[in-house]
Amino acid sequence: MKGLTDIPGIRVGYVSDFDAVTGCTAILCEQGAVGGVDIRGSASGTEETDTLSPGHVTDQVHGILLAGGSAFGLEAASGVRRYLAGRKVGYAFGGQHIPIVPGAILFDLGIGKPNVHPNAAMGEAAAAAATTDPVKEGCVGAGTGATVGKLFGLARAMKGGVGSYTVTLPGGVLVSALVAVNALGDVRDPATGKIVAGARTDHLSREFIDSEAEMKRGAVIGAAPRNTTLAVVATNARLNKVQANKLAQFASLGMARTIYPVNTMADGDVAFALSLGAQQADINNLGVAAAEAVAQSILRAVRMATSLGGVPGLRLRV
Repeated sequence: MKGLTDIPGIRVGYVSDFDAVTGCTAILCEQGAVGGVDIRGSASGTEETDTLSPGHVTDQVHGILLAGGSAFGLEAASGVRRYLAGRKVGYAFGGQHIPIVPGAILFDLGIGKPNVHPNAAMGEAAAAAATTDPVKEGCVGAGTGATVGKLFGLARAMKGGVGSYTVTLPGGVLVSALVAVNALGDVRDPATGKIVAGARTDHLSREFIDSEAEMKRGAVIGAAPRNTTLAVVATNARLNKVQANKLAQFASLGMARTIYPVNTMADGDVAFALSLGAQQADINNLGVAAAEAVAQSILRAVRMATSLGGVPGLRLRV
């Protein structure tokens, strides 16, 4: 399995700035896809998500942009639009094309160079680099500067990153996810309940403190909105916009199964859904697969993350 690019019609491209420790991820669906979104975090940074509402006149989107850089990173979506317009992708009007590219950002300014952000040029480069190859995972693209387990600050956190996973249903129906994991909470394996990556007992330790247990004892998150998990789920099953939005809601359950705590006032968690193709499948079955795909993608994201910017990762560099 290749991850999100298992879905026909999806291409994924990255730009990673390892010096500034930031980057962006372009997910292209040039022939158009029915989209949906679910925003459960209270500190989200998004662009053009209204186009995914069932009440919005737009019936298709042509890409999704995920970026670091906090609000500055939203600029990268303009680069994806510029790339797609140059390929005559989007709604034709007045001799040009208008591609619809919703976007979302995560906060990575605390690692690397806080004055360097994904911009339009980086977004365009990420789109130009998009391929159907197996999805790159770990500290790449929007996950370059991602971190997890930040209840006690970045000094005791661990690296997050990008992960991708596909679930296969009967009849050739596929549900795939790509997730950039930059959570305040710890990441647990749903199969065991054990913490895989998260807040550590001190800056030198590899022992975990258990953020939820500490919060029950009175530890306070604080008001700084410096965390976000961004998920994109895609399927080759045919959905309308109402169903696509429901699929995004199901996808968010994968975050709840793996991140503790999740959807906090300091997290900007967002899940997008894309429907491409003509396969027939029950939306509830797709939802079960979407939640699993997101959960497994989150596990892969932290397991594939290397140490970067002074923050330790689980994977050794090869």
